Amino acid sequence: MSKDVEFGLYLPQVAFEYSEIIDKAHLIESLGFDSMWFYDHLYSPGIPAMSSLEGWTLATAILAQTERLRVGHLVLCNNFRHPALLAKMASTLDVISNGRLDLGIGSGSVETEHNEMGIPWGSLKERTDRLEESLEIITSMFSGEPTSFHGKYFDLDNVPNLPLPVQRPHLPIHIGGIGPIRTLPLVARYADVWNIPTYGLSQWIERQDDLDAECAQIQRDPATIERSLEAVLVLAPDEASLPALSEKAHARFAGEGWGLDAGGFIGTPPMIIERIETLRDQGISTFVFFFADRAKPESLKLFAEEVMPAFSTR
Repeated sequence: MSKDVEFGLYLPQVAFEYSEIIDKAHLIESLGFDSMWFYDHLYSPGIPAMSSLEGWTLATAILAQTERLRVGHLVLCNNFRHPALLAKMASTLDVISNGRLDLGIGSGSVETEHNEMGIPWGSLKERTDRLEESLEIITSMFSGEPTSFHGKYFDLDNVPNLPLPVQRPHLPIHIGGIGPIRTLPLVARYADVWNIPTYGLSQWIERQDDLDAECAQIQRDPATIERSLEAVLVLAPDEASLPALSEKAHARFAGEGWGLDAGGFIGTPPMIIERIETLRDQGISTFVFFFADRAKPESLKLFAEEVMPAFSTR
């Protein structure tokens, strides 16, 4: 049995013990979820006193402890790792996991942690230019040929990368964001998946035209780029419990950055099914949900039992 869309769990790892995370990974794998996603920060932005496992190490451990589940990040911070090292790490982990790694990458989102660690931040243009060079290096190293690159930020001379990733022509590259000037050109050129983050849920439909235009400039068929969506999910078992759950979620996820009002998912299973169907028909193929209750087992099971079967095909 297959699905006409895929479902993932976004689980920011703040204040979770490893045992809790691996339990959730095993549970969602058994329930039929397709993927699990983490963030890439040294600590949870704004709450440094809370424990937070490092994202790449965590993804490696989860892939080693699961059999079918795909794992990735939304998204890796390009500034934290040299692109040649990241390409080698990704290739190695793809081999170890037998082709279950997804590579999500972005230009960085929290200036404070860069300043605290002494990592260059720079303007949005500088960070995007740095990301572009990284993507050029990473995709080259996935190709099988030794990589030479001479740019403003990185300089490589005949660097090999063996073994290659299991997934060919390379493991999926996810680029998130909706910026028409800097982000979407990178999506058009390098991404296998365009990830629409929570803050972009109110504008992503109109930005599809911008992405199509960028693809036209480089003669790429925009249909070759999959669309994934990251959104907060408030799942109520029945209509009677919906108001209280909605109120609690709005208090916790206040602000436009969470996209709860613009494009969040709030409702009972039939309501959520209807919303997914609408977005599927608009081109979304992967839904990555940030469960508002921190992915309690009962919510994960409710979603798997009452929502996912509506999208199963034989």
